Amino acid sequence: MPWTVALLRGQKVLARANADGTLAAEGGRVEIRYRKTDPKAYRAAVVNLSVVAGEALLPDDDVVPGVEPEPKGAKAPAPERLDKSLGAKPTRTSDGWVAFTDGACSGNPGPAGSGMVVIRPGGHIHEGFEYLGTSTNNVAELTGILRALEVIPADAPSILIHTDSQYSIGVLTKGWKAKVNQELIAKTKTLLAKRPQARIVYVRGHAGVPMNERADELAREAIRLERTRPVEIS
Repeated sequence: MPWTVALLRGQKVLARANADGTLAAEGGRVEIRYRKTDPKAYRAAVVNLSVVAGEALLPDDDVVPGVEPEPKGAKAPAPERLDKSLGAKPTRTSDGWVAFTDGACSGNPGPAGSGMVVIRPGGHIHEGFEYLGTSTNNVAELTGILRALEVIPADAPSILIHTDSQYSIGVLTKGWKAKVNQELIAKTKTLLAKRPQARIVYVRGHAGVPMNERADELAREAIRLERTRPVEIS
């Protein structure tokens, strides 16, 4: 079965296709890859894909065999189980704030966006995204963390921020030396210092963690729309 070039929320991907070039959907979803050499296989909703006109079909053996991430339940875990599901200490919904942030970039550097999902005590979810113009993926990842910290109340008893960016964790919490993005890193570290109850933990990207996947969708939405929708917490 060949591959065709398609757009997924503004980003070019490779998608399974029929011989006539139409998307090969099974159960409303299509197998996709982000690169020909990347063995990670994902399934995107056919309604979110559009075939790029004029692109030639690629034979099946042009793309490496893929392995799909272990399937997870589609339903997001309850807020009190979010942290526990990732192997960390559970966050209490009675007083704990939880956030998932992600960054996306088409080109690196290229059009970039950040996505933020903030879950307040009791489980209410607030979402937002920010369009950064031409930037890098690392800037988008850092900006997502910064925006989440900015909207969570400074007096929150506990703050847990999930990111799939090892770079962000390294420069913010592990003392990695950064040659670029120093102003953004310094601003975020200053805010972290004012919130000693905040922790940043790693979550594997594109692994079926619902809130992380949602943050990724929001980051790509910022790029697609070329606009910003701040997280609003009353």
